Amino acid sequence: MTSNTHLPPCSILLLAGGRGQRMGGQDKGLIEWHGAPLIAHLHRKTRPLSDDLIISCNRNLEKYAPYADLLVHDDEGDFPGPLAGMRAGLKAARHAYLLVLPCDVPRIDAALLHSMRETAGQHPDKPLMLRHDGHWEPLLCIIPVALRETFESAWNDGERSPGRLMRKLGATALQCPDNDPRLANLNTPELLSAHNTVSD
Repeated sequence: MTSNTHLPPCSILLLAGGRGQRMGGQDKGLIEWHGAPLIAHLHRKTRPLSDDLIISCNRNLEKYAPYADLLVHDDEGDFPGPLAGMRAGLKAARHAYLLVLPCDVPRIDAALLHSMRETAGQHPDKPLMLRHDGHWEPLLCIIPVALRETFESAWNDGERSPGRLMRKLGATALQCPDNDPRLANLNTPELLSAHNTVSD
């Protein structure tokens, strides 16, 4: 794969630390889809983009370890939500930007990841979030690591919504087509089975 040296170097955080309620409490990143765990599909698509691949997970650490350079976990128990994982990723990141993806979007593709990084580079001081169907996608984002302390302060003030926090910080929107299949959250058994094709 050719190196995208003109794009901002980024650390990558894959969020796999949730409770998995819609999957009956299963560890979502380890659920199989087309013969491999969901986390393996995300690993395959992001590994070429960074030498700093981080996974946020709160259980089954030994199963996630082969897919990451570093594992992080929430600093509070009882699954406090994705903003906790993002904070842990920001603390651990070795590059100036942190590209964040949830573990249940295996259909995301290289073109969209490239567009995210390219757009973030044009707005270097602001978070970037994907937007489609009139909604923000706060767990598909790029965060300047320089905002780490801002995220910490917001958390300490009681903020738990990453989308609300990034909108307050003037987030850039990367608009995607409505019903974009690349953004499908395969977070229920029904959705897993409905998306039968593997994207490149």
